[in-house]
Amino acid sequence: MTITTSQITGLVLAGGRGSRMGGVDKGLQAFRGSPMVLHVIMRLAPQVGALMINANQNIGPYEGFGYPVWPDQLGGFEGPLAGLQTGLSRCETPYLVTAPCDSPFVPDDLVMNLAEGLQSAGADIAVAVTEEGERRTHPVFALMKTSVLGSLDAYLQGGGRKIETWYRSLPFAEVPFEDADAFRNINTVDELRRFEQS
Repeated sequence: MTITTSQITGLVLAGGRGSRMGGVDKGLQAFRGSPMVLHVIMRLAPQVGALMINANQNIGPYEGFGYPVWPDQLGGFEGPLAGLQTGLSRCETPYLVTAPCDSPFVPDDLVMNLAEGLQSAGADIAVAVTEEGERRTHPVFALMKTSVLGSLDAYLQGGGRKIETWYRSLPFAEVPFEDADAFRNINTVDELRRFEQS
């Protein structure tokens, strides 16, 4: 059976401190006329049946985009896995797909390709991979069954925080994408200015 759009919830990960950008909230930084997170929302929302945002600060501004906003269940800015845990616990569909708030070039075929890769491999989680120049995994661009929540809870309770270590403990698929730039994240003010001008 094909995974349908209505079976997938999108989660935009915006729960970080933005320390590499001087402590500002990256998702709310202006990029080509709009907050960076809005670019992610506009690209991801058409690919999923529902959408939510994980944020740990500036909750009101994020709620202004019209989607539910949930802070980490774990306190202390524990990284993307903490946001993923929150998303999985709030997800009401069988599948959850994630994208970070600082990657405004999310591919239009992200969810479709990840779903095909997950199904063909019989996996519980599918992660984007690019091989342009060098092979890189992009584990914050992932589609997973919501049934992986128990595994993630146990991993976090054991002190684990590395997303790649966790997903490799599951039946996983790494799905190739051709355009490495589509997965580029903007982490610093200099990068933001450079992309504004390009």
